[in-house]
Amino acid sequence: MKNLLYFFFKYYFRIYTYFYFREVKIYGLENIPKDGGILYSPNHQGAFLDPLLIGAFTPRTITSLTRADVFKGPQRWLFEVFKMLPVYRIRNGYQNLKKNDAIFEKCYTLLGQGHQMLMFSEGGHHDEYFLQKLSKGSSRLVYQAQCQNPSQKIYIQPVGINYGHHKQVRCTLHLVFGQPLLVQNYVIPSNSEPQNINLLKEQLAQEMKSCLWLPEQTENYDTQKKWINAQNTRLGFVELKQKLSENKDLTFSKKNKRNLFWGNFLSLPNIIPLWITRQIINRFEDKVFVSSFKYASGAFLFPLWWWGSTILFNTIFGYTTAIFYLLFSISSLFFRQKILLR
Repeated sequence: MKNLLYFFFKYYFRIYTYFYFREVKIYGLENIPKDGGILYSPNHQGAFLDPLLIGAFTPRTITSLTRADVFKGPQRWLFEVFKMLPVYRIRNGYQNLKKNDAIFEKCYTLLGQGHQMLMFSEGGHHDEYFLQKLSKGSSRLVYQAQCQNPSQKIYIQPVGINYGHHKQVRCTLHLVFGQPLLVQNYVIPSNSEPQNINLLKEQLAQEMKSCLWLPEQTENYDTQKKWINAQNTRLGFVELKQKLSENKDLTFSKKNKRNLFWGNFLSLPNIIPLWITRQIINRFEDKVFVSSFKYASGAFLFPLWWWGSTILFNTIFGYTTAIFYLLFSISSLFFRQKILLR
């Protein structure tokens, strides 16, 4: 049952992502190894949206590691459907850290058997485009998995998730799979384990940076961020990355009060789900979750609204009016986001 649900959500999110984002550009799928265990290592700018995107667009099932404090209540079953494993931190209680031993042993087995996993190397999510300092967690995990499975090929796969906007719907997404690192190459007998893990981590950081529009926080970073907009992100990944690094041939976005007026007008057919979404978002202390919740809202709340309102209009006004209202509600939402993102 859980496997069926996993693949249902995998392909549902893959299709839905093309509606949530204005344009989805995926690069480097051919770089993903086909002959060993893989640990995906993406940057982490979008809270729980990030693992959903990796899971949706990669060819096989992925087991991901996530913080243990979310494995509470009824949502625990859902996390198990998404093949998530809990990782305990000091904030979860020092006595719980011992539970990580069994979790990591399971990871070593999965990678040694050629399965695929996901772990965020930055150690925490954020809303900046540049790569944060990597922790040793992911590099240590694949290194120790390789040591326990010396005859098996195990890779760490760098991934760059580039959002055209960190909060707005209908922005552009560039999802970039870089060059995988074969962990066997970093098991150097003349070095100590910490030295080998550091070498792997440093090379991973370089490969992850090659997958990002703005890999580092330079003195021009604040200006470069303003160039990441609806117009410029229509460019290909390599072209945009090059122009951002050279600080040339890009345009700033322009917004005016007319856009805001028409955006508010087009909100009316969906005012209730938009209001619910806004009320919940306003409760978030961590604003990195905004895009993730908007994604979830569009995937579930809005379809429920359209389904319910269509039934109501059909009951009161008839089939033709109900279909017209449904089409008008959906199209007005798309035009609203297009206007507000200019």
